[in-house]
Amino acid sequence: MKIKPASEEYLEKAQKLTEEESERLLSRMRGKPARKLEDNKLSTLEALAIQLELDDELLSEWRKNMYAIREKEEKKAKEKEDKAKAKAKEAKDKT
Repeated sequence: MKIKPASEEYLEKAQKLTEEESERLLSRMRGKPARKLEDNKLSTLEALAIQLELDDELLSEWRKNMYAIREKEEKKAKEKEDKAKAKAKEAKDKT
């Protein structure tokens, strides 16, 4: 996996982070970006920007997955509700 350079947008976001936010972000960094930071091949600002971008991508993917899960749950709930209504109507028709 090749690390793409940080975009300007994320470099600007990284510059605006507080020291505590920067530390939290760096603590989540894993894999190649962390090794490159340790080897001084990336500046801290670049590493923060890359991690911000990765976090945004992961959040976007998570949101997409959660949306799909919620749709399935709503569909199942609707089917269950429809079955219950059909049973109630059937019971009512028998009387």
